[in-house]
Amino acid sequence: MLPNLITKTITLQDGREISIETGALAKQADGSVVVRMGKAMLLATVVAKKDALDGVDFLPLSVDYQEKFASSGKIPGGFLKREGKLSDYEVLISRIVDRAIRPIFPDDYHADTQVMITLMSHDEEVLPDALAGLAASAALSVSDIPFNGPISEVRVAKIDGALVINPKPADLAKASLEFIVAGSLDYILMVEGEASEIQEDEMVEAMQFAHEEIKRHCQAQVELTKMVGKEQKRSYCHEKSDAALYDHMRAATYGKLFDAVNRQIANKSERAALVKEIKEEYVSSLGEDHGFEASLIGTYFHKIHKEAARNLTLETKKRLDGRNLDEIRSIWSVVDYLPSAHGSAVFTRGETQSVTTCTLGTKMDEQMIDGAVISGYNKFYLHYNFPGFSTGEVKPNRGVGRREVGHGNLAMRALKKVLPPDTENPYTIRIVSDILESNGSSSMATVCAGSLALMDAGVQIKAPVTGIAMGMISDAKTGKYAILSDILGDEDHLGDMDFKVTGTAKGITACQMDLKVEGLDYSVLKEALHQAKAGRLHILDEISKTLAAPKADLKPHTPRSFMMWIPKELIGAVIGPGGKVIQEIQKDTSTTVVIEEIDNQGKINIYSANQSNMDAAISRVKAIVAQPEIGEVYTGKVKNIQAFGAFVEFMPGKDGLLHISEIKWDRLESMDGVLEPGEEITVKLIDVDKKTGKFKLSRKVLLPRPEKPAANA
Repeated sequence: MLPNLITKTITLQDGREISIETGALAKQADGSVVVRMGKAMLLATVVAKKDALDGVDFLPLSVDYQEKFASSGKIPGGFLKREGKLSDYEVLISRIVDRAIRPIFPDDYHADTQVMITLMSHDEEVLPDALAGLAASAALSVSDIPFNGPISEVRVAKIDGALVINPKPADLAKASLEFIVAGSLDYILMVEGEASEIQEDEMVEAMQFAHEEIKRHCQAQVELTKMVGKEQKRSYCHEKSDAALYDHMRAATYGKLFDAVNRQIANKSERAALVKEIKEEYVSSLGEDHGFEASLIGTYFHKIHKEAARNLTLETKKRLDGRNLDEIRSIWSVVDYLPSAHGSAVFTRGETQSVTTCTLGTKMDEQMIDGAVISGYNKFYLHYNFPGFSTGEVKPNRGVGRREVGHGNLAMRALKKVLPPDTENPYTIRIVSDILESNGSSSMATVCAGSLALMDAGVQIKAPVTGIAMGMISDAKTGKYAILSDILGDEDHLGDMDFKVTGTAKGITACQMDLKVEGLDYSVLKEALHQAKAGRLHILDEISKTLAAPKADLKPHTPRSFMMWIPKELIGAVIGPGGKVIQEIQKDTSTTVVIEEIDNQGKINIYSANQSNMDAAISRVKAIVAQPEIGEVYTGKVKNIQAFGAFVEFMPGKDGLLHISEIKWDRLESMDGVLEPGEEITVKLIDVDKKTGKFKLSRKVLLPRPEKPAANA
């Protein structure tokens, strides 16, 4: 028993328990907890500096989730044999936790804060990502760090028609929807997940079901906070203020800013230049010795600009670029833009543009996943790139960031639901989206361009998928709100919601929602989802003008595939000693041959962009695996000669005896001069010995039988 241990237990609806422990481990952190479920254990710690750095007007929060290999009894691969940088899977979980807790911190709290969540022990029947948000919130709750929580996260899935909280991994394969939902006692904060073309009301039902469980988790944390005596949080003062300056600035600039945003200029650079001009004009009016804090001028100007932009929409139901609330920006798209790619598309919506490629590879191109918890292979993956020039910025290329990993994962989830099943798709598929312009919703542009690229490549997807980013501006005092379709980057920044929804004409395939405002009513959420559906269908109509269904055939330069099944015991014959046979086939025919054992059978995939090479490889493999049939005629090669006949290789690796009596109709006294080693002859398989399995061949049955001499009269 650990000393000084304080424990709070949560019982799930199915009787499983989650416990939160604190007081024994990592006591020098500002807050630490161990969350247990079954054999799964997560250690969450949080540390924050007492003061904010000068000039910082945001929350410098970092969240890192990591799974220790020892938690599942594994040793890391590679040369160093130690945990390295976070995997994409760990980054995605870190982002989900970050998005759930970041809005809950006080707006004026700007001290460096670090949350670390570590999987210390793994349970094969527990998915740890669904516990990470609870662990982070609990660590903050038992600390003195200012935090307007608690919050929690759960996974909700619909399995066999019933909603389930934190299902076992084996059951997820049957799920028609799967979402991670985060929330507080009062409202939903974040949603991310995928579904099999579900309806909007079904999604809202799942969120409500998840929220009921989240409330119980939050109440347990409230009680735990009281048990450790951390209701009182540390005092802080991270923002300077100057009420006189703010009042003066608002009086001088609000009207001008409202007029500026009311011009409803579509081009974001022109809008930014106009706003910048107003700020510079105000600063100049103060004179050189104004004595005001420069950082406060910037902060207050941004606040006033935000107020003006929000009021424009709430009061006039118009937007920064002049669109109606539910209006989608102009769209154009093309396919087959890159002649050497297997599939390609350009999708442009307003000032957001994606060039996306689809590449079809073999099993050798599958992505290997070697993690502490998840291992295996992935035959569909999507990469999203966001260079600085897409927003007119200078940004060094230092590799993939967390944002790129997250946006790519959302688009991947949206598209994977419409891919053909593995039994019908022999290819490894890689989608790459390069964002060339960005002004809102580049991940949704990736979904649209990805659908077009897949169809251009000839991948027989079930239906095209489109996506849209929804926003909202609301006023808690008046109760006014406006739901915005296809939001701009500015509207995302100034608004209260970023809700991305993807789907086919039939239903939703993926979603990602982040709320920045408290208390979103479910009726408003339903309204946003149905407005999103109308937008998705409009975008679907637009891309269908370019390409409505997958092309019937692959591009001429795309590797063709041929699949065949062979008996398990013949796998070794195709591979050969040390891979000699299969390597020779690939070298001689310039093809790629992949063989694997599935369900006690051998599965062979042959890939080639050249049909004659494909046919040659198929013939070679078929010759190896073909089974001799009595009565069939074969062209064989004489291997060696004996006094009683010759042994002939009539199929690869299969020799039969051509007895001296079966060579000619004439009687042969010896084999001298009859046949030569290496000589090709045509023979017929006439029998197989049932006991020994030896093959008996005949040549004479293929020759005309001489007529018997006429009898003497």
